[in-house]
Amino acid sequence: MTGRHLTGMAFLGKTKRADQQFSSPEELYLSGTLPRTTAAVDSLWLHQGDVIRAYAEDHQNTPDLALELPTGTGKTLPGLLTGEWVRRMAEGPVIYATPTKQLARQVAATAEREGIPGALLIGGVKHWDPADRASVEGGEAIGITTYSAIFNSRPKLPEPRLLLFDDAHAGEQFVGNEYGISIRRHDDEDAYLQVLEALKPFVSGLLLQRLTGNPDPGAHHQVRLIIPAVNEAALTSLDAALARLPNPHSYKLAMIRSGLPACCVYLSYGGIQIRPMIPPTYENHVFARAKQRIYLSATLGSGGELERAFGRREIIRMPLPTKTPPRSGRRLFIFPDLVKGGDAAGLTKQIIGLTDKALVLSQETVAKTESAAKALAGPGVPVMGRDDLEEQGLESFAKASVGLLSLANRYDGLDLPGNACRIVVLGGKPDAVGLQERFLSERAEAHAALAERLRTRIVQGAGRCTRGPNDYAVVVVLGSDIMRYFSRPENLKALEPELQAEVEFGWQNSKGADPDAVVENVSTFLEHGADWRAQGEPMVAEFRRDAVKVEAPGTDALGNAAALEVEAWQLAFGGDWTGASMKLQEAVPHVGPAATRGYRGLLLYIAGVWLHLGARDETQRSRARKLIRDAALAANRGAWLNEMPELPGAEEVPSVSEDVVAVNEVVARLRGQLGPKRINTDMTEMQEALDQDEAKRYERGLTTLGSFLGADASKPKGQGRCDSAWLWGTAMWMTIEAKSEPHDDGLLPLKDVRQTNTQLDQLAADRGMSHPPAGSPAIIVSDKLSVDPQHASAANPNVYLASTRVVREVASDAAMVWADLLATAVGLTSESAQKQHVRSVMTENGCLPSQVIDRLTQNRIRPEE
Repeated sequence: MTGRHLTGMAFLGKTKRADQQFSSPEELYLSGTLPRTTAAVDSLWLHQGDVIRAYAEDHQNTPDLALELPTGTGKTLPGLLTGEWVRRMAEGPVIYATPTKQLARQVAATAEREGIPGALLIGGVKHWDPADRASVEGGEAIGITTYSAIFNSRPKLPEPRLLLFDDAHAGEQFVGNEYGISIRRHDDEDAYLQVLEALKPFVSGLLLQRLTGNPDPGAHHQVRLIIPAVNEAALTSLDAALARLPNPHSYKLAMIRSGLPACCVYLSYGGIQIRPMIPPTYENHVFARAKQRIYLSATLGSGGELERAFGRREIIRMPLPTKTPPRSGRRLFIFPDLVKGGDAAGLTKQIIGLTDKALVLSQETVAKTESAAKALAGPGVPVMGRDDLEEQGLESFAKASVGLLSLANRYDGLDLPGNACRIVVLGGKPDAVGLQERFLSERAEAHAALAERLRTRIVQGAGRCTRGPNDYAVVVVLGSDIMRYFSRPENLKALEPELQAEVEFGWQNSKGADPDAVVENVSTFLEHGADWRAQGEPMVAEFRRDAVKVEAPGTDALGNAAALEVEAWQLAFGGDWTGASMKLQEAVPHVGPAATRGYRGLLLYIAGVWLHLGARDETQRSRARKLIRDAALAANRGAWLNEMPELPGAEEVPSVSEDVVAVNEVVARLRGQLGPKRINTDMTEMQEALDQDEAKRYERGLTTLGSFLGADASKPKGQGRCDSAWLWGTAMWMTIEAKSEPHDDGLLPLKDVRQTNTQLDQLAADRGMSHPPAGSPAIIVSDKLSVDPQHASAANPNVYLASTRVVREVASDAAMVWADLLATAVGLTSESAQKQHVRSVMTENGCLPSQVIDRLTQNRIRPEE
């Protein structure tokens, strides 16, 4: 479809724009002026008319405006009608942008169907039709393009009167990531090693050894933060290394090179990402000089997600004028990990087999996602992937009678209404799209800052096959991590009431259910006949009556800080370090609640570094060092701060007490009767024990691990006691309880939660103490189990759930520590030199007690308050 007009026909008339003016997009639509095709929709939905009418009445000149149109309720047509109404005012070009080329083609088809002149401008500029390009610049057609055509180093689009962004809730993924360089080691190891060489001054020899050698579990997973501006010479080397990279990296470098000192580097074994936290979109003339920017979003949120994603200080939100959101079809949620039998993948395959057609979404790599889909497909059922989608279009899958479409990190822009597809599989929790997200989530404990983004991806993914009020689809929630996400009451309550009801209904009908009964329920739902209406709908309606939406903890705090953060990153990108630091310092008090504590620590640290970079006297330098100390206090167990270089002149930050105890214990062991052969044997046995399921052996492995981490580790005697207790003197204790036994519903029994609540107090009683050391955690280790939302509030605030994967990673890192110490530390004669070396080695491998506790306490069971 192109934006060209009728030629070679007898019909003549004005093509540029009509003389008649309309008071609103709704009036334009109702006038019959648009040459709509027979395939056009019968009429606007009530909420669509309400939205475009409210825009015309109150927001024609609002610079940045977000319109709320929930998933499956139709964003494209209201957006196009608004664009066409503005285009007819003859005030300048109108551009409609989508995240992907596939979605741009979809919008262009809608425009053609509805009689709205549009010109499709996607792909390289050299492929754009000159006539289409001229029609957009001359205001004869709406330019339909992709985000990447706007957000690049040399955009060729005209400066518009109006910019419309479809699926704006995905802005971080499609805008923020454009302002940065991402190198996947698997895809381009030469580029990875070239940049890693330039980063040598920022990493220790130990870390460099791990990153250049064979991958080990800890190094492969962990993400390090580097702020290159602290070392000017190394920053110059980094710039030179990046400049030598081939395309497409060179295109991305052009986006950030002028502000490279303000960028953060995120480093892991698997990749490197270099970007500012908030994109400097103010430099983009197409975006920044538009008279108005409209963000069409499935969810508005109030946590500042849109502002941070698009780099705008303030975006006015226009929620739905109607009090009751429009319904976007019915979804039946299935949680296979809760179903009796423990074969979640097998049950999912059985459910897909009812139609042999499904959409499979995951945040894994393209290869892993497609491999997972093939495992779920029945014999002879074809599997499409990303490349097939780009080459053949979504229509080829939609029209196919059978098949699976597998997509990685694609939760938006896929409309599969009606019979096109009735089953969606959400594989895993989409909480780490890119290394910056992984750092915020896993290292900085800034979960609140990602909550809105994560929630939106899940809601969007679940709604791919329910695009209208009469659609219905099954949503299979596959994976223990995403199941745990839904088990947390604060996550469930943050959803719209209708979706809460659907999730609750699915949870209750999956928990402990017989697999055959679940398949039968799915069959009844897919038939969508009298049985479903009589049995299913009334139950969903009952859950709906009790559902009330409650914003996630920390949302308002993050929203209040957003404008200041955007200003701060703009100033930093322009080299005004002091001004940038002051803005971040202004933002810090807004993120004061406990839910945003980790994010507050990160902001304080960056503010301190920036103030140091811009300091003109000792007073400012002293203030910068204090901000770094405040960051450590705010971040609580922010182990990542231990890895950051100290500012020049900074006083050495005293070690926390449990780390001192651990280092002293390890040094004492090194200076005692050391048996390297025995240590190596114990290490091997420990790792093997933690890589299997037999309970007694696993307990022994946990205790051995604790002792190698400098703890007084043992299995307490008596009934109902924890599997292993780790004590670092009276500074910090930790109890660990491994749960591998099967349960029909895949959930931890309430008795296990209550028993864990008492473990630390029992340890204190054993030692004649009134209470354990402050801040001591109790850990439940399990891969399969989650906590029933009804029981989560019974857990003490210091009870956490950790996976066996994390335990294995800690064990691998501990083995690395001791292998290094046996080779290096024994030769040091000075006890103080040994202590310094041991601390350094344990720090680099994430094995100080404060770091290990940080790694095991990422998932608190008790809901956030």
